[in-house]
Amino acid sequence: MTLTEDEVRAAVAALLEPRDPDAPATVLGAGSDDLEAGRRWLSAAAASGGWAVPTWPRRFGGRDATPDEARLIARVLRDFAVPDLYPYAVGLSLVGPILLESGTPAQQERWLRAIADGSEIWCQMFSEPDAGSDLANLATRAVRDGDEWILEGQKVWTSRGLYSRWGMCLARTDPDVPKHRGITMFAVDMTAPGVEVRPLHQMNGDEHFTEVFLSEVRVPDADRLSDLGGGWAMAMEVFAHERASLGGSGGGLDPGAGEGWLHRLAREGALADPVRRDRAMRILGQQRIADWTARRLAAEAERGGDGGSGGPGGKLRQVAIFKARTDLAKDAQGPAGMLTGEGHVEFLTGPSMSIRGGTDEIQHNIIGERILGLPPEPRVDKGVPYAELRRQGLT
Repeated sequence: MTLTEDEVRAAVAALLEPRDPDAPATVLGAGSDDLEAGRRWLSAAAASGGWAVPTWPRRFGGRDATPDEARLIARVLRDFAVPDLYPYAVGLSLVGPILLESGTPAQQERWLRAIADGSEIWCQMFSEPDAGSDLANLATRAVRDGDEWILEGQKVWTSRGLYSRWGMCLARTDPDVPKHRGITMFAVDMTAPGVEVRPLHQMNGDEHFTEVFLSEVRVPDADRLSDLGGGWAMAMEVFAHERASLGGSGGGLDPGAGEGWLHRLAREGALADPVRRDRAMRILGQQRIADWTARRLAAEAERGGDGGSGGPGGKLRQVAIFKARTDLAKDAQGPAGMLTGEGHVEFLTGPSMSIRGGTDEIQHNIIGERILGLPPEPRVDKGVPYAELRRQGLT
């Protein structure tokens, strides 16, 4: 039986209030540490019809929805005050899809429902002090000990680390092969002995980023998410989901999220200035282009296409729009906009958008090399075992 818009609207209206199109939205948790609003929504959505993750199987908190039904649900949800799901985004947008694609039946039964209903939060432990843009240079090691692995190392820029129950962690299991091939992905219990989480204070006042120290942390082999040495390939899948989330229809940068920012500027008289009005219209034009592009790519994917530059291109567009919009809102408030006022936190959050989910430079490299077929940058580390690179000081 085909799901109708009236059915979706009636079901969601029983759970959420209508959205005020002019109300400011929290973006990627900026200025907020509210976990409970999102958890209440996810719990209710999972129990009443799987509205938050409609394409997931029913037993995992979804509703086995078709892609068309999922798009319908997403469109209807835009009219309601859905809480900011930033704290839950790693689980919902990254870990969940990976478990559905590659997780064992036991892992799916163990984790997916808890992700869908908000009872367990995940973080992503990839970056390290010497492995940022060159993530494959990571040094955190995992040594097998019977049915367990012992993890030792340090992670940094771990979002949500302070309150996460689980961490999706990359560690090196074989240093004697080239660096991309000796990496394995694990699920780490953030409450396990040897896990220490320290907050990193951000300039917008948040403490969403953390550094994590792993000291002889024991991880059961049953919590290994990838094949042995298959962590890099799985990480690339994670990044594809992350770019799609940030650049498409999630992650707080939704291209169809509305034009409340423009209405607020107009009400405040900020658009009376012709220069600011021109800036606003340019941003609005880019926002419409991003929305249309996202729809076109979704239609291509439905017809069996690969979406082309949808992931990296979409992320670059949405980041540019977000930064331009928050910069305009700050300027419209005059000097006070640098210190306080509506949008101040979002403006201070803006620079981080060019780093989250892979830097802008990485996105340009992906487009140039993988989509346009341009020659890659010269590399001296290709095919050289990681341990040899360490000895030569090339890492």
